[in-house]
Amino acid sequence: MALPAWLTPRRRNATARSVLAGEAAAEAARKQEQEQATAEPAGTPEPEFPVAGDVHAAAFFDLDNTVMQGAALFHFGRGLYKRKFFRKRELTRFAWQQTYFRLAGSENADHMHDARESALSIVKGHRVSELMAIGEEIYDEYMAGRIWPGTRALAQAHLDAGQKVWLVTAAPVETATIIARRLGLTGALGTVAESVGGVYTGRLVGEPLHGPAKAEAVRALSAAEGLDLDRCAAYSDSANDIPMLSLVGYPYAINPDSRLRTHAREMGWRLRDYRKGRKAAKVGIPAAAGVGALAGGAVAAAAVQRRRR
Repeated sequence: MALPAWLTPRRRNATARSVLAGEAAAEAARKQEQEQATAEPAGTPEPEFPVAGDVHAAAFFDLDNTVMQGAALFHFGRGLYKRKFFRKRELTRFAWQQTYFRLAGSENADHMHDARESALSIVKGHRVSELMAIGEEIYDEYMAGRIWPGTRALAQAHLDAGQKVWLVTAAPVETATIIARRLGLTGALGTVAESVGGVYTGRLVGEPLHGPAKAEAVRALSAAEGLDLDRCAAYSDSANDIPMLSLVGYPYAINPDSRLRTHAREMGWRLRDYRKGRKAAKVGIPAAAGVGALAGGAVAAAAVQRRRR
């Protein structure tokens, strides 16, 4: 902008600075407007997709700490303990395994193996039909109130768009199926415990559905269902599920552990965190239990047992 010749040098300098300040302010405003246009508005419903009527798309949800607070296997164990399926000493061990899982923020292979063996020993000799019936009761007692509303809304958005929604979890397939049915989801992929004549043997069919096995299950199901993985979505809290998340075109990190959070940011994946008081989980068992990260009663029982020794 040219300045009038009649202005004194001093006034010309002052006017020039004003023009520069105005142009800078205008440019900053335009930049802010552009950033806001590309950012997620706070009130935008989640998610920004799926596309309604896309029958070649589906969604795959991890269960523990993604759909539900805590570990499904732990909540199931609480219900079995209440029904005197095992003793307090076993509950103490089981509670500690799940406490470690929650506070460590990742699944240690040795602890996963111990937890699996504990669960298998508990159900050995019981009928599948018996455990399924009890599982329905346990869902109402310990699990229904621990479903993350935000994640539930994400799943419902896919259902409303006419897409299938599957749980993919290392939890027993019977437990996962109950949860999926109660939430109105399509179904569940889970770890299969061997049974003969409708009675659990205490062994698995293959290995737990964990890590890379989840990705293989999703790949196989997608092929059978005629899905396009580039149009599918997957949701998880754990870096162990990076193989599954990497398969799809819409990966989401939900309540992510530190490794997944870092990876998701590097890859440009979307993140959602529905937890409150995230720092409490890093302080100790009482704090974690206080925010509902673990079942308080079972953790308290574990602490009492340790004090008695």
